[in-house]
Amino acid sequence: MAECFLTVALCTHNHANRLRRTLRDFASVTPPRRPWELLMVDNGCTDETPELLAKARWPSAWPQARIVREDRLGLSHARNRAAAEARGEYLLFFDDDETPGPHWLRAHEAAMETFAPDATGGRIDVLFEGERPAWLVDELLGFLGQLDHGPAAWLKQSSTPFYGGNFAIRRSLIDEVGGFDIQLGRKGNANNGGEDTEFYRRLCDAGRRIRWVPEAVIQHRIEAGKLRRGYFLDLHYRQGRAEGARSRGGAPRLPPKYLLPQIARAYGRALGKRLRDGADQSLRLEMNAAYFTGYALGWMRDMT
Repeated sequence: MAECFLTVALCTHNHANRLRRTLRDFASVTPPRRPWELLMVDNGCTDETPELLAKARWPSAWPQARIVREDRLGLSHARNRAAAEARGEYLLFFDDDETPGPHWLRAHEAAMETFAPDATGGRIDVLFEGERPAWLVDELLGFLGQLDHGPAAWLKQSSTPFYGGNFAIRRSLIDEVGGFDIQLGRKGNANNGGEDTEFYRRLCDAGRRIRWVPEAVIQHRIEAGKLRRGYFLDLHYRQGRAEGARSRGGAPRLPPKYLLPQIARAYGRALGKRLRDGADQSLRLEMNAAYFTGYALGWMRDMT
């Protein structure tokens, strides 16, 4: 096999119904010019995903896809397994509920060849599969994966991260900065996240060169089940709980004194907004209250 420039990695867990369309759409993407491979990580799937992956058919000019199984449940475990198995100089991730644009691979490849970055991140658009509810205002779309940092640029601030559904890393750097934090990220049906932005922050702290590639576009398909207020509240509650446990470290389990006033203010602002402007306008503040509630409980009850 010729020296591999790019490994495209797809990690999946029990999403056969979503994965079927993703594989079909991915087959229409223009392949890169340099040697590449497709690596699919079966993360402890118990549905029909293994059979679906085994039977997938690709254009004859494409390389043969490889399938590996990672039984330790969790997206971070799956991504770390992809890093260990990859043969490419760069490792490019996308998710099992996404549709890449036709020039997605070529755009990442061009940025890699032109700028030799340590990492690249691409734009993610939201594609609704059902009716968009009135309470889902634009500022909430980022919590569904939407990401757009504007024109091409170097990313240097923690406020401009890439997301796990569309980014690449020079594979050799994973040994230097460490892999994905196994305490973060989705585990089965648990509504967790944060492993991608935490990884991004470590790259920034290490002074790595991260290129934003707006032409590398992916659509994140949003199923109707996520279009519930409870999904957003649970997401923030779980994020707060994880961060509370991590922040406590070896400190006493009694929450710090500043936390209770923060919780009270968060609930007061959310309630005031709901009473003044209605439930369609108050969700963002309710999410803050859910986060601080989770943070307090994570501090008191959970171990990292």
